[in-house]
Amino acid sequence: MVEQVDVLVVGGGVNGVGIARDAVGRGLSVWLCERDDLASHTSSSSTKLIHGGLRYLEQFEFALVGKALAEREVLLRAAPHIIWPLRFVLPHQPHLRPEWMIRLGLLLYDHLGRGRRTLPGSRRIRFAKHVTGKALRDEFHAGFVYSDAWVQDARLVVLNAMDAARRGARIQTHTRCVSARREDDGWTVELEARDGARHVVKARALVNATGPWAAEFLDDVAHVKHDRSLRLVKGSHIVVPRMFDHRYAYIFQQPDRRIVFAIPYERDFTLLGTTDVDYTGDPSHPVITAEEVAYLCDAANRYFRKQLTSDDIVWTYSGVRPLLEDDSGKASEVTRDYLLDVDRNGPPLLSVFGGKLTTFRKLSEEALDILAPLLGNDRPAWTADARPLPGGGERDIEALLDDVRSSRPWLSETLAWRLVHSYGTRARDLLGEARGLYDLGEHFGADLYQAEVDYLVRHEWATAAEDILWRRSKLGLRFAPPDVQRLTDYLSTADRRDTFGMIKLL
Repeated sequence: MVEQVDVLVVGGGVNGVGIARDAVGRGLSVWLCERDDLASHTSSSSTKLIHGGLRYLEQFEFALVGKALAEREVLLRAAPHIIWPLRFVLPHQPHLRPEWMIRLGLLLYDHLGRGRRTLPGSRRIRFAKHVTGKALRDEFHAGFVYSDAWVQDARLVVLNAMDAARRGARIQTHTRCVSARREDDGWTVELEARDGARHVVKARALVNATGPWAAEFLDDVAHVKHDRSLRLVKGSHIVVPRMFDHRYAYIFQQPDRRIVFAIPYERDFTLLGTTDVDYTGDPSHPVITAEEVAYLCDAANRYFRKQLTSDDIVWTYSGVRPLLEDDSGKASEVTRDYLLDVDRNGPPLLSVFGGKLTTFRKLSEEALDILAPLLGNDRPAWTADARPLPGGGERDIEALLDDVRSSRPWLSETLAWRLVHSYGTRARDLLGEARGLYDLGEHFGADLYQAEVDYLVRHEWATAAEDILWRRSKLGLRFAPPDVQRLTDYLSTADRRDTFGMIKLL
């Protein structure tokens, strides 16, 4: 039997799930297929910021920065449990950028795109009187502080997929799009599950949200001629033991005029990134190079008292950004804006080129503003003022945390904090009627228990240890190899989903 849908989305990164969510919310029937796990590539390998991109002002990308700053406010409302404000400190080095330039840039940043409604504005600080000065080398006397936001990037993808599924979309993970054939009455698409089973879907419109593989999809799967090209740029990060004891992040100017962030990470660590390196390898498996490690360590050592070496690194990750080719000389100067390309030579095909994490919702909205009318759908955009994403129903996360802890005093402060900042109000569903840790089932390592694993399998498409330890959480930083194997063995015996990755949702 051939299934019929309005829109088939190929790609389970942030843009794909955002488009699926917007489409189903406008009353269209939607399927999404993802070859691997949700957010398994670019969308889980970001610097994990919801920000306008201060450095893009030097490239005169005012429209992009304004759009991103406006989106920052929308996303803070949509998912306050996984997105929260973060203050950034920029130590001043006069020989890199004069003070007037930084002041002007921050003034623009505070006000572009109506972006600062709830966050405090920028100001100048002296390090002798500010908590962030203690970690810096003696030559730094003054700097600036401004606001942006932090996000658990892979969880943002999963929550959008959950909301899309809650509204009626069908989400299929570990399902490859083998072929897409354009016919007079729509697209005939063949999907292949992980076990080799094949399934045919008939779609009125096709969305190519395959990220780094967007051009390849057009060439090898849809067989559609195009003149678009992507520039693949690798961004790498390192994680080291915590380098400072406060909640601020740092933004460091480099001699090559790039910037590197140092961000509090998972409570006990510091995240340093990112690099910008042109990339020609397999986008599925980018790996940090020794040169990138040296670059990030040197970037930190120019500013911090504590000096880093490669021996301090506890984890690295790299991602490939599919940026819209604009003939820029340096990888760091390629635009982070996006292009939505619609092929109307028959049933519509919409391809996403470029983009950044912060603007995914706006990208999705614009995509449906184009695509929906082609399908006879005139429903207006809706996601900017929609109810929060799953778990985001309480804006006061500290009050929610207090409630969870007071009603379950047997939870450690660390575990309660992690559950609330991962699942929000759904932490209560996950914990259920448990009256102690013993009610949470098998303990796999760190603070991961069977109840959470089962929740992730049933409601968040997790199938493997990597999905849980490195995307649904970052508990991989605290797991020993025997713990990983025990979790893997448990998941291998759990038969909780059908061939095409359909799951039960709360």
